[in-house]
Amino acid sequence: MKTAVFRIWRGNAAGGEFRDYETGVSEGMVVLDAIHHIQATEANDLACRWNCKAGKCGSCSAEVNGMPRLMCMTRLSELPLDKPVTVEPIKAFPLLKDLITDVSWNFRVKKKIKKFKPRPPDAPDGTWRMQQEDIDRVQEFRKCIECFLCQDVCHVLRDHRKYDEFIGPRFLIYVAALEMHPLDTEDRLEELRETQGIGYCNITKCCTKVCPESIHITDNAIIPLKERVVDDYYDPLGWLWKKMRRKKGSGGS
Repeated sequence: MKTAVFRIWRGNAAGGEFRDYETGVSEGMVVLDAIHHIQATEANDLACRWNCKAGKCGSCSAEVNGMPRLMCMTRLSELPLDKPVTVEPIKAFPLLKDLITDVSWNFRVKKKIKKFKPRPPDAPDGTWRMQQEDIDRVQEFRKCIECFLCQDVCHVLRDHRKYDEFIGPRFLIYVAALEMHPLDTEDRLEELRETQGIGYCNITKCCTKVCPESIHITDNAIIPLKERVVDDYYDPLGWLWKKMRRKKGSGGS
């Protein structure tokens, strides 16, 4: 069996350091396997969050050699083992201990987003009729496993800490899944512009690059949402149409 050195961050919000652990590695192992072996043999108190070990729960997010990845999907055969493999927590959220961060902010954000509001059924049996292409459009966004790797690489959250002004790419695709749903009637554009900070996104596509589900976050979700906001608030004809709708809804002539 070969051996490799793993340079793992140990510490908490008050401070910490990288420590080196040498462990045996074999064919087919992933980073999470090595972390578990180190826990069992050298560092019983090493804190690491995980659940499914199949790339579907999103729990084991970390930065491996400086790249945000799922540890359970990062094969050691993909890494240069002739030098230490660096494993550290994601940077966009507060550190709790070792490789675990406090991601609870994300769940609070999700609760504030307007929920799905379907139009009345349009068939005699009380169901709806939809085009398959409309369903296909939003199905991609439902693949999100909430690993928050996209949130981690977003400079608005990672570098500028705009937690009160920006919801991040994960929740922009959540809003997109609702806004583009063929049955939804809710209007979320004002929130996108005012409180959810879509204007902060400069579409660098770094979020798309790290998505383990290969969701086209920027092209298929964020850019179309930006276009909707621009059409609604900055296009003269769109602004006039919106004003007329509001006037009609208030009973004006």
